[in-house]
Amino acid sequence: MTEQEMSKAICKAASDKKARDIVVMDMQGLMSSTDYFVICSANTATQVRAIADNIEEKLAEQGAAFLHKEGYREGEWVLMDYGDVIAHIFMQEAREYYALERLWGDAKLTPYED
Repeated sequence: MTEQEMSKAICKAASDKKARDIVVMDMQGLMSSTDYFVICSANTATQVRAIADNIEEKLAEQGAAFLHKEGYREGEWVLMDYGDVIAHIFMQEAREYYALERLWGDAKLTPYED
């Protein structure tokens, strides 16, 4: 699976659980550790975990397993590291606070559309 295919699969899995404001950030040339961020928002910690669970399940079905996962128990911000693609699932307030889109303002943003 290419990075673009993985990014789209993550977006689709997030969208299936009603994630909002899904964007793909092209981090190539800006970070050495990954090529893409997929960022999305949820209303509650329960929804954050449901989105993370669905991403994990759908990508596992395609043979991709995450390397590392953080923040699942708290459910405010779950990070799922798939190597060249990192998924960030935020509660809305946390997304606004950490503002990854502004922090990495040079990255090209592509909104996800079903």
